[in-house]
Parts: sequence; structure tokens; C-alpha cells
Amino acid sequence: MQETRQYILDILRVRNQATVDELVGELETRRGTSITAVTVRHHLNELLKEQLITTAELKHRDTPGRPQHVYVLTEAALEHFPSNYQSLISHLLGQLTNSLSNTQVNVLFEGVADHMAADAAVPLLSLVERLNYVVNYLNDHGYNANWQQGEDGFILNTNNCPYHQLAEGNRMLCEMDMRLVSSLLGIVPRLVSRISDGDAACSYFIPDKTIAAT
Repeated sequence: MQETRQYILDILRVRNQATVDELVGELETRRGTSITAVTVRHHLNELLKEQLITTAELKHRDTPGRPQHVYVLTEAALEHFPSNYQSLISHLLGQLTNSLSNTQVNVLFEGVADHMAADAAVPLLSLVERLNYVVNYLNDHGYNANWQQGEDGFILNTNNCPYHQLAEGNRMLCEMDMRLVSSLLGIVPRLVSRISDGDAACSYFIPDKTIAAT
């Protein structure tokens, strides 16, 4: 990310909120050089477009002049700050596999997948409509999904594994994804390829029963 915009995000993380005038002062301190309010507004507009910040309210000045917008971070901005989630989850998975049997761990992951599917609340639709709904849900959760039609069914592709590094050497996360996809679709698909095996995508074949019946 452009340095000044990252500074703005850092400032808002510390202050919780700030006006343009306040950001100008903080940025000049951090950069060691002057910066104009016009330049700051330009960077704020770019951050607004990326939905990393939002304007919470208007703040009245202590001196004469129009009220100023107050800027705050959005949830999406948190991805631009260091986190230790991956290390934490990796250690939790290690503790689970060391403390519980494979059956018990599988039950836990199946429960997670079932909860995710329940939260998605996929309505009763035709298979094609359901595929569109499921793809949208998966994309909202970082899977970069799409589907395509074949001669005797459909292929659902997830081109990104949101926890690829964790899934390497841990088939239970892959099984959780299979359970999730099955629950979302209401059909148990056949696994065609897997990212953790070096393939470009995790792909699932879903037979079209209307074609099979003809």
C-alpha cells in the first residue's frame, strides 16, 4: 500500500478517529515533511473507494469554518495490520490433533462446516441457482469460486484456499471444506482436484440428475 495511506490507517488505528486537520498534523510528524489538506483528502478519497475507511460524523471546529468529516477505520482495514491468527490457529490445530482422536477432531470440523452452512442459509432453489448462491457465499469468504457446466453435470472450482498454509499436511481442513460444500449444495459432490495436492484449484463435480435421467 502507498506509504501515506498506510500512515493514515495507522493513525486512525491509534486515535480511533480523526479529521483532515488532525491527520495533517500527525502525518507531518511521522513523515518529517509538510503535507497539505488537499493531498490528505486525495488519499482519504482513495481509502474510501477501497472501503478501508468511512466517515462517522461531522465535527464542529473550535474556530469559524465548516464542520469537518470524522474518519474511522472499517473492518476491512484490519487486514492491513499485522496479526498472529495463522500462528494461533496452527497451534490450536496441533493441540487438537494431539489431544483428541481423529474421530473427535473430525466431528469438531464437521460441526464448524455445518455452522457455516447454516449461517449461509442457502434457500431451496434449482441447482443452477443454488450454485450461483453458493459461489457468492464462497467468494465472500475468500475462496475465489466459480462454476462451469460439463456434459453430465457441473464443476465447482475454488481457486483460493483461505487457509492454504494450514491445510498443507492437514487433510482435516480439506475434509471440512468438502463438508461445507456438500451442506451448501445439498448434494455430496466428487472431489476432482485439490490445492493442497499441488493442483490449481479445489474442484468438485456435481452430477446433474436431470441429464442422468434422460
